[in-house]
Amino acid sequence: MQTAITMHQVAEPYILRRALRHLEKGRVVIFAAGSGNPYFTTDTAAVLRAKEIHAEILLKATKVNGLYDSDPERNADARFIKTISYMEVLERQLKVMDMTAISLAMDNQLPLMVFNLKEKGNIFRVVCGEDVGTTISG
Repeated sequence: MQTAITMHQVAEPYILRRALRHLEKGRVVIFAAGSGNPYFTTDTAAVLRAKEIHAEILLKATKVNGLYDSDPERNADARFIKTISYMEVLERQLKVMDMTAISLAMDNQLPLMVFNLKEKGNIFRVVCGEDVGTTISG
């Protein structure tokens, strides 16, 4: 685990070269605590780190099955969206991530997969490439 905020007892400091070296050795690297900069959310930090390590996709774990046209916990008629473009997310102001994170992913052509963290086995399925949740891309 690496973090931009100093907490040596919990994680090593975020250093891009060290993160890349861990990945080259086949290790999993978890980036925690955002970017360490004010005004930047953890969503934006996640996109930033994904681009820095040349990730092919960013996995966004959440408490629902993916992206909906409205909050499914408040609206029983909310419709699930299987695939959507970054621009449509921005235009409709869907609240999957903050708009800066979506814009940064779009500018860097980083696909996003939004999936339910609470469903048993979903992390394994998503990492293995199964089509779980919502894909946000081009």
